[in-house]
Amino acid sequence: MGVLAHVAGPLGNFTANSSLPVLVASGFASFILVAIVLNVLQQLLLKKPNEPPVVFHWLPVIGSTVVYGMDPYAFFFANQKKYGNVFTFILLGRKMTVCLDTKGNNFILNGKIKDVNAEEIYAPLCTPVFGKDVVYDCPNAKLMEQKKFVKFGLTQEALRSYVTIITQECEDFVKRHKAFKGQKGTFDVTKVMSELTIYTASHSLQGEEIRNSFDSKFADIYHDLDMGFSPINFMLSWAPLPHNRARDRAHDTMINLYSEIVRKRRAGSQKKDSHDMIWHLMDCKYKDGTQVPEHEIAGIMIALLMAGQHSSSSTIAWIILRLAQNPHIVEELFAEQKSVLGADLPTLTYDDLSSLPLHAQVVKETLRLHAPIHSIMRKVKQPLVVEGTNYVIPTTHNLMSSPGFSAQLDTYFVDPAKWDPHRWDAGQHSYEDVDGDDEKIDYGWGVVSKGTNSPYLPFGAGRHRCIGEQFAYMQLQTILVAFVREFKFRNVNGSKDIIGTDYSSLFSRPLAPGTVEWERRGKEL
Repeated sequence: MGVLAHVAGPLGNFTANSSLPVLVASGFASFILVAIVLNVLQQLLLKKPNEPPVVFHWLPVIGSTVVYGMDPYAFFFANQKKYGNVFTFILLGRKMTVCLDTKGNNFILNGKIKDVNAEEIYAPLCTPVFGKDVVYDCPNAKLMEQKKFVKFGLTQEALRSYVTIITQECEDFVKRHKAFKGQKGTFDVTKVMSELTIYTASHSLQGEEIRNSFDSKFADIYHDLDMGFSPINFMLSWAPLPHNRARDRAHDTMINLYSEIVRKRRAGSQKKDSHDMIWHLMDCKYKDGTQVPEHEIAGIMIALLMAGQHSSSSTIAWIILRLAQNPHIVEELFAEQKSVLGADLPTLTYDDLSSLPLHAQVVKETLRLHAPIHSIMRKVKQPLVVEGTNYVIPTTHNLMSSPGFSAQLDTYFVDPAKWDPHRWDAGQHSYEDVDGDDEKIDYGWGVVSKGTNSPYLPFGAGRHRCIGEQFAYMQLQTILVAFVREFKFRNVNGSKDIIGTDYSSLFSRPLAPGTVEWERRGKEL
């Protein structure tokens, strides 16, 4: 009773003499303290030998969310040194088991549907953006059919026409945009490239009718849709937060726009005169003979635009930023064009792209260091044994791989932190698949190489591999050709620095503003 009296007495006096706000604050602080103590004790005393080690964290629920969100790659490298290639961390209350390197990529990306699931992870995030009955808001078999529709729409004939369209968009853009007035100046690379790729992707993939519906204000609508991919929306996509309200308004605007165009075309008010994806999807039918509904075409169009614009926007921005850091490469590219295509630099064609290897290598090397998506997640559907370990991943966990991590390992790449397009020169190691496994498989959208053992997977692998890979390379190379013909680039004041990466969204991008100096080539042509 003596000890209890010594505690209860002062505590009673404090309670009697304190205001309500002070009591509430004190109670909350005590709750947090107890939660921290219990969380730490749980990590120290309740370790499970058959599960991967857990990254130490002070706060429950929050766990390692902040540290991971600031720089995922730094987080992966730091914890790989402590725990190895397989470890678990807490992300917004979820247990994420990370499997790194090529074996980790293969384990997760090549997983069977009965073992791992993407829809349960991404549906809360993607459905409010793309809409109902498409992508992750439908059974996997239906998604595979939708991917097949899009893939088969990206024909060689279509890609040929896209090069002409994208080239014209680039030429018109640099003529009219205020950032390129005069003979020299500076521009915000991330902002300007985002606007340009909206035009190139919408015009080529979705037709002139869609392209003409957009002006520079569309960047704001796209930005609002993009904010739907904020990490917090893994848990709170339903919440009436300001960015979610803006997302929903933008979604409704886009769905109405595409739906109206489909209705007009089906009513016969416009003749088919292009290779855009809307026409193609209007002709597609599911295996059961059902025509693709209007709202699904609209949803697929949103997903396609974001896929065709978002990753290309950040990648072409990184390309310009890297060229400004290495202006000698800009001149090498310009020399390649003149040598291969002719001193008069005729209009670019689709067939020309395969004759410009350094341009392709610039794109490839940039994607290696600046993969648009840093983490790929799956839900564990049944206990999984990690090959080569004693670890069993329970169904209470999610899996996470990072192809961008393996692309930065010195195991596969000499001096991996260096941006060097010449590491891909002919005759050198291709890095495509370290195990030589070129097994072919059809997940339902056409025969492809599994490719999951490669350290270079900027477009993912397995059944959810990006089907727009060929389009992305074509778009990026075409824009690169156009800008190298028109401009020289360098960092402001000749600096050799490179800006950091913004990981605040699901997609990685350069930190804004990324300002670069440009100079028009003029009579040099």
